[in-house]
Amino acid sequence: TPKNPMILSVLVGSGIQLLIMALTTCFFALFGLLSPSNRGSLSTIMFILYAVYGFVGSFFSAYIYKFFNGEDWKTNMILTPLLVPGTIFSVFVFLNFFLIFEHSSGAVPIGTMIAIVSIWFIISVPLSYFGSLMGIKKVPIEIPVKVNQIPRQIPPQPWYKKTPTMALIAGIFPFGAISIEMYFIFTSIWFNRIYYMFGFLFFCIVLMLFTSALVTLLLIYFTLCNENYQWQWKSFFIGGGVSVYIFIHALLLSKMSLGNLTSVVLYVGYSCIISLGVGIMCGAIGFIASMFLTLNIYRQLRVD
Repeated sequence: TPKNPMILSVLVGSGIQLLIMALTTCFFALFGLLSPSNRGSLSTIMFILYAVYGFVGSFFSAYIYKFFNGEDWKTNMILTPLLVPGTIFSVFVFLNFFLIFEHSSGAVPIGTMIAIVSIWFIISVPLSYFGSLMGIKKVPIEIPVKVNQIPRQIPPQPWYKKTPTMALIAGIFPFGAISIEMYFIFTSIWFNRIYYMFGFLFFCIVLMLFTSALVTLLLIYFTLCNENYQWQWKSFFIGGGVSVYIFIHALLLSKMSLGNLTSVVLYVGYSCIISLGVGIMCGAIGFIASMFLTLNIYRQLRVD
């Protein structure tokens, strides 16, 4: 069992929830069901889908927590629909105060804030609790070999096999799959240009996911070959390493000419939310891929 299995399972479940929401929204826009010129409808559909898919995220969170032999399933049930969405909402409210201070027309009214919170607790939280119950009742994943109760000592790891270094190395490849598309997305968000290339965006997302999974599998395999069995958190951070490059790309795109303090805070804040969202999605994919890799490796062992 890794350290802090509760937080890891919640992050993986939230990442899968974000991923399914993004793929579904892009799929609808791909077939013309969402007008790119109406940004209000696009953001509304994204929020509703994210709330509805709370069932899926909580199911995976509870199921993975059960795989880690977790016993405090009630805390897992509460944290899954509140930790990541609550963090995003708190940052959003903080940034909204800067818009209110500048008397901007883009500031979200307090009534809309209350409506968002109400929809979340009326739709997403009950669905999340139901998904958690389904994940807890599902038959757990069978461990193919006997696990030692006493953790074995891990030999010294070289610097290039440390988690931060591997995450930075792995993040280059999935970012290369979406770097051009990220330029058009940020241009659309900050320079009021309409984004139409949803077909290419869908292809880039799928390519990014496959690249994140494959690179994470390769590096986790090298980690296991070096007798380091702590692959759980490492796989999540390696998969989510792309978020560092997305944030750096956003800062370089601004050319550091943001004007006053409010512009800097808004740009950096929203760029951080986007980067962390993509990082959690890719981290979840990296963890799921590494989990199946590890299980399949140890299923091939024959212990007499």
